[in-house]
Amino acid sequence: MKVLVTGGTGVVGRAAVNELLRAGHSVRLLSRGAEEDARQWAEGVEPYAGSVSSDEAVLGAANGCDAVLHVAGIVAENPPESTFQAVNVDGTRRLAREAKRAGVRRFVYVSSLGAEGGRSGYHKSKYAAELAVREVAPPGWLIVRPGNVYGPGDEVISLLLKMVRTLPAIPLVGSGDQPFQPMWVDDLGLALARAVERDSPVETVVELAGTETTTMRGLIELMSRMTDLNPVLIPVPEFLARMGTQAMDAAGLGFPIKPDQLTMLEEGNLIPEGGVNGLTEVFGVTPTPLAEGIGKLADTLPEQLPSEGTGDLHRQRYWADIRGSTMSAGELFRMVQTEFYQLAPEPLMKVGVEPGTQTGIHVGATLTLSIPMRGHIQVRCVDIDDDTITLVTLEGHPLSGAIRFDVTEEGPGLLRFEVRSFTRSGGLIDHLGMRTVGKVAQRATWRSVVEAVVERSGGTAEDGVHEEESTLTGQAATDVEQWVEEVVMRFRRSQSPAQGEGRPGQS
Repeated sequence: MKVLVTGGTGVVGRAAVNELLRAGHSVRLLSRGAEEDARQWAEGVEPYAGSVSSDEAVLGAANGCDAVLHVAGIVAENPPESTFQAVNVDGTRRLAREAKRAGVRRFVYVSSLGAEGGRSGYHKSKYAAELAVREVAPPGWLIVRPGNVYGPGDEVISLLLKMVRTLPAIPLVGSGDQPFQPMWVDDLGLALARAVERDSPVETVVELAGTETTTMRGLIELMSRMTDLNPVLIPVPEFLARMGTQAMDAAGLGFPIKPDQLTMLEEGNLIPEGGVNGLTEVFGVTPTPLAEGIGKLADTLPEQLPSEGTGDLHRQRYWADIRGSTMSAGELFRMVQTEFYQLAPEPLMKVGVEPGTQTGIHVGATLTLSIPMRGHIQVRCVDIDDDTITLVTLEGHPLSGAIRFDVTEEGPGLLRFEVRSFTRSGGLIDHLGMRTVGKVAQRATWRSVVEAVVERSGGTAEDGVHEEESTLTGQAATDVEQWVEEVVMRFRRSQSPAQGEGRPGQS
């Protein structure tokens, strides 16, 4: 079966595409940058450049497709470029008409739990879009209303985890006891794949949520136990929280929680008492326990690339030429992989600081580090070749970029160990921090790592540790950005599911 998917690169859409591929289906990905977006999957995803912004941009997108899964939407407006009416309502109407014109047998629209009767502008637009689906979609339509969904890069629970890891104190809206039922994104992805491929239920609404009820306070307490951190919780009255977010929003400061999201938080996010939870009762998905899901989230935050940072792109090199090593280049390389956690200077950087987190370096490994005044941060190994390890920073790290470890033979009896970093500040606050103590700490950390490798090699570096720093601009900066993006894209493709491979643990 071929399925047209919108919003396929978002948190929910990506999970749905993965599950459709696992089930053996093929996907046509509709987005403005479809050619680039589709590259993160190794197979089974056909790019289709377009959007739901106009009749012309969507015409023909559903040709030859058996079903349409419409996930795309916005949770906050940015007028006049994007509004709830233009994207969530009019865009849905256009896509439903396109599905009917192309004769698809199934149209699945992803709405939101609380859409019917919700007071937020977002919920009102999702309900208006539901009415449009009922009016113009082909006969096989289905509306699903998921509640709060968490997964790598989501705008609420991922953000909360980063706050727990990096802040000494966290504000709570009100008492922090508003109940909701969070759902792990892969569970929703599986439910959506099943909704698309099945013929029933039809022309109705199905509500989906996790099976455990928690609160923001409860989540923070769970995350605190998992990270071995204990930030102070500061209750903020709801009216003050609303005034603060509105003021920052109006000032263009990009506060991560918008006024509409506060309204949705106040309204709650629960399946009504006596209601049917379609996750388990309609689509037969075994839900991921909340603690397990948060554990997965803790290891799967998205990569933070150099192109996503702030300010100049900096290249730093630290290296030593080692004579008399008792290890070969390969042995020294493997030692760096397996014992990196022992090489880092503990006062400046401790590796594996959270219970059960990884300490060795292999492709796909996510290392959790502790650094002074920044809390817990993460890097991920995305590539290892014969003599080079490439790590990239993850969301929440003060730097956006890549770090390379190289072990090379420079001549008879001469080895070189080198650390290279290509980074920008992760944000404005991080930019200010890196210009002061951050830069000093970074330099001390990598010099210490090089010195530790020399010591562990059994040899000596007569010239000591060399260092070099430069600012990359123009084509040099572009080349680094493209190199990191290509390495990360190859990694993502290697992790993407193959068509028909199935999902472990689900029937």
